[in-house]
Amino acid sequence: MAASQKVIDSSNRLRYIRALERFHKSIISYLMNTPQLSKKGFIKKIDNALKLLNRIGEIDLYKGELKDLQNLVKKMASFKDSEKDIEDIKEEIIYASNQLDKSKNAKRYKKDKHVSSKYDDWD
Repeated sequence: MAASQKVIDSSNRLRYIRALERFHKSIISYLMNTPQLSKKGFIKKIDNALKLLNRIGEIDLYKGELKDLQNLVKKMASFKDSEKDIEDIKEEIIYASNQLDKSKNAKRYKKDKHVSSKYDDWD
């Protein structure tokens, strides 16, 4: 029995999302954990990560977090041809990645300790 088109599209979408996450994680790990950063090493890491991403093909994403991740990955790839210093590149990428994580976490956790209606039944 052949899979329906909806299932195929869903699996392709998941494959693309995982590839984006893998790209993001590998570049961040390289920038954070490499003691001697060099522009040449960064370009090589981007090229290797892009090989996998290009094999999958781009898919339209509609969710805000995923769209932000896709934009961040495109931004990382664009730094390959940039004339900026590697420390400036690192600073920009780490900042953008932290902002992405911050926006994800803001949606997950919600403090309700200051909501007054929570304590109304204590009277």
